[in-house]
Amino acid sequence: MGRSFRYLLAAATSANLADGMLLAGAPLLAITLTRDPALVSLVGVATTLPWLLLALHAGAIADRSDRRRIMVLTSFVRAAALAATAAAVAMDALSMPLLVAILLVAGACEVFNDTSAQSIVPMTVGKESLGRANGRIVAAQTIGNNFVGGPAAALLVGVAPMAVFGAPALLYTAAGLLLLGMRGAFTPAKVSTAPLRADIATGLRYLMRHRTVRDLAIGAGVLNLCNAAYFAVFVLWAVGEESAIGMTSGQYGVVMAVLAAGAVTGSLLANRLADLFGENRTLLTVCTLNSLTLLVPVLVPVVPAVYVTAALLGVSGAATNVLIVSLRQRIIPGELLGRVNAAYRLIGMGGQPVGAALGGVVGGLAGLQVVFVGAVVMCLAVMPLVSRALARKAVPVAV
Repeated sequence: MGRSFRYLLAAATSANLADGMLLAGAPLLAITLTRDPALVSLVGVATTLPWLLLALHAGAIADRSDRRRIMVLTSFVRAAALAATAAAVAMDALSMPLLVAILLVAGACEVFNDTSAQSIVPMTVGKESLGRANGRIVAAQTIGNNFVGGPAAALLVGVAPMAVFGAPALLYTAAGLLLLGMRGAFTPAKVSTAPLRADIATGLRYLMRHRTVRDLAIGAGVLNLCNAAYFAVFVLWAVGEESAIGMTSGQYGVVMAVLAAGAVTGSLLANRLADLFGENRTLLTVCTLNSLTLLVPVLVPVVPAVYVTAALLGVSGAATNVLIVSLRQRIIPGELLGRVNAAYRLIGMGGQPVGAALGGVVGGLAGLQVVFVGAVVMCLAVMPLVSRALARKAVPVAV
């Protein structure tokens, strides 16, 4: 793999370390401001709502622009926004409205950045190397998001809350500078001159006609909605003296590290498992394992059980991600990759803010166990759809 991919991988590592600090730090900061499940769940809503609002536009723009330039710009915008927020925290001005607002800005940048990032990988490696490249990207994402970022944020919340925003600002700056080191052309060979709305419609039409990609998107949408509901309130179940498990912030950071260790393992083993057992069987197995594992800390609310859960979730979630992303990159034509990926992720991730809000409301009205068990039941209910999608031939369709 050449220079451009190495710089892309380094930038992904830096940016995802920043993502991980925000992912772990934001809910931990939120529970220092309020213990209301509905208000805490706003952290999850703000993080994911931009996918619902902006995904289609991000895909269309990625298919008619320099994808590296988009990633550089969004890296620097996030850096500036978080630096300003760190200054506000230093002046003891952090509030839930400010926290939600900065997460909305960071989330909007993530939509454009990640859509371009998934579309740029095939421009840096050959098709025969996509599985290995995506495995390394997912491993880098996991190491940054959880293995380092999560524990670091958990530590900083109690020691230097300002650094929960200041450190990611520096890391996003580094990611932008690393992306500038890539060499080559990163604008699609065939650039549409049609109106943006027409480009968006083309991506949606392709996805809806391709039964495999469409049904996998629907399955991902249900799974992500349920997981968003679950994890929007899980911190209330796990952290604090009044929680069911009674973890400290430091122990919660260790959970993130264990999750990351499992995810790195899963991302690096995904293609080997697919070679041994077949791609379809491996995907269905890891998806089902991921859903069932969510029951463990509910049935056994003790710290060691949470660590086991994190490891299993890491392995199964990362393996699923590597195999699904590689499958999409092989199926979808390069000039449509941004738009169809965006349409896929709109369906796949657009339900996350709804799920996060639903988790907060249901958790407040009926209790956290109802949220957790309901999420698992819905995840298992969608498995037949995923199975049917994988059983079909993944043949491209006409636009």
